[in-house]
Amino acid sequence: MSEESFRFGQKRFFDDKNFPRGFSKSGEFTLSEAELLSLYGDTMQAFEAEQLDPETAEEKHFIKVLKHPNKANTKLEHVWMKYLKLTREPKKFHTLNSTVNQRVEQYTYVESHPEDEVA
Repeated sequence: MSEESFRFGQKRFFDDKNFPRGFSKSGEFTLSEAELLSLYGDTMQAFEAEQLDPETAEEKHFIKVLKHPNKANTKLEHVWMKYLKLTREPKKFHTLNSTVNQRVEQYTYVESHPEDEVA
């Protein structure tokens, strides 16, 4: 699929809620992916919201990819699936000292002195 057979968006696509500094400065997208999202994101979002009907074979394939993400085979489809994953799935993070699944037992230490013992 070539980008020429896929319609440009009516306006540049932005997502200030999830990417307030823009797609290219988020660190999640390459520069070419950020450009594709900006140019075609409005159209892809309209297809997903069923506000726009597909006209070309590439657009019809994109509609199928929305239902079956593993069938994505173009740059546009892959970048939209990546965008959806980043915005809709909770972000995973790892820490160095997590105790989420471990039970931490607390011990109380009592010092005893020889004079405290009663014989």
